[in-house]
Amino acid sequence: MTTDSTPPTLGLNAKLLEVIVCPQCHGDLLPVENADGGELVCQGSCGLAYPVRDGIPVLLVDEARSTAS
Repeated sequence: MTTDSTPPTLGLNAKLLEVIVCPQCHGDLLPVENADGGELVCQGSCGLAYPVRDGIPVLLVDEARSTAS
């Protein structure tokens, strides 16, 4: 977990984070650290969370988890 106000990058290139979007709804993706390493959480209408495995974002809808309660 980062201790300053800098958002986590999960080891991903900042330019990559600027251009990739959610494959489901095309919303922006927010990197979030978790116990499994991290995930990219969609800030758009679908709210899916995509895992980041070994520094590689897995942007497959079938691999994403829902963040809806």
